[in-house]
Amino acid sequence: QGHLVESGGGSVQAGGSLRLSCAASGNIDSRYCMGWFRQAPGKEREWVAGLTYSGTQTYTDSVKGRFAISKDNAKNTLYLQMNSLKPEDAAMYYCAAGPCGRPWDYWGQGTQVTVTS
Repeated sequence: QGHLVESGGGSVQAGGSLRLSCAASGNIDSRYCMGWFRQAPGKEREWVAGLTYSGTQTYTDSVKGRFAISKDNAKNTLYLQMNSLKPEDAAMYYCAAGPCGRPWDYWGQGTQVTVTS
């Protein structure tokens, strides 16, 4: 069994930055893809960014150039650096892990990001 625990959320003014962390533990395959998702009130959950085992990064168009996904393999922790935050980035952010191209096996509990204008 594996677990993902997010942290780093908070409230920030528009234009500010936050770095989210996702600590992985247990039997999560190190070759799994990892990703960040978000869900705002009244909206569906959307994929934000992904990272393959080989280091390939992908982003949804709305965050390209502002967000960066990375992983510290020694700490087994996934990060999402979020810069130039906008009010529309406010949401609950979740990390996920799973076999690339297949449904995600593991989800965290989420961390809240609030962006004030």
